[in-house]
Amino acid sequence: MSQPGAKPVAIITGAASGIGLAVTQHLLSKNYRVVLADVNAKQGELVAGSLGPDARFIHTDVSSYASQATLFSTAFAWHGRLDVAALNAGIDDRQSLYEMQEELDADGIPKPLNLKTIDVNLNAVIQGLWLFKYYARKNEKPGGKVVITSSAAGLYAMTTNPQYTASKYGLIGLTRASGPVFVKEYITVNCICPAFLATNLCPKQLLDKFPKEHITPMSTVLKAFDTFLGDDKMTGQSVELSLGKLYFRQQPEWANESQRWLGEDSDGFWEEAYESVPVRDGV
Repeated sequence: MSQPGAKPVAIITGAASGIGLAVTQHLLSKNYRVVLADVNAKQGELVAGSLGPDARFIHTDVSSYASQATLFSTAFAWHGRLDVAALNAGIDDRQSLYEMQEELDADGIPKPLNLKTIDVNLNAVIQGLWLFKYYARKNEKPGGKVVITSSAAGLYAMTTNPQYTASKYGLIGLTRASGPVFVKEYITVNCICPAFLATNLCPKQLLDKFPKEHITPMSTVLKAFDTFLGDDKMTGQSVELSLGKLYFRQQPEWANESQRWLGEDSDGFWEEAYESVPVRDGV
């Protein structure tokens, strides 16, 4: 197991480029050990090999639970601790919801829409949080920090990518719902909502044309990470990153007193209600 004063260990998904790589380099500069996870094995190995002995690459497809489970178990076993998870991997829409020429099956019914975006951006983050809390509880000093990468598209509608928008909205809901609960176990859950960043997620032809005055610098992302990692009590927060500033966004105001009661004071009712519901496999 880890010893007091040992270097903290972080997992970063989507670490071979963009936000993930920038956060990896930043944490290494702050005396962390970092496990880089990415689906791009060639780039991941290359990057990790250039970062020194405190960086380790594990080829991971976050949309596969088995792959992500291997990532977390291997990362924890590396030094007997797991302190931070930056659940950052993300992709844009793989198929347009607005498609006019749907591919049909043998019965003339449209084939399912490709939901890989939801699998990577939302489902994988939920599973990542599920795995992280298991290992964070095993730390010599139980607890840890999760920083989720949502997007400004989780606050405002991005009409060109409705699946991406839906997934990023979901991450904010996940953060707001789980953060206040996990903090009771010294696990904080927060998310960042970056505006436009110059990363590989953006097609090069678009990036070349994008107005430079509307590009948020990576330093703003690192400022947000430092804010979350430096505070053991801040949890359930969604911070919008635009240009050089952090904007903490709260959920909408309650419509009326009834809604406030449902949102703030009804926990005891729901806990009692769910305790009385039998667990059913597959439901």
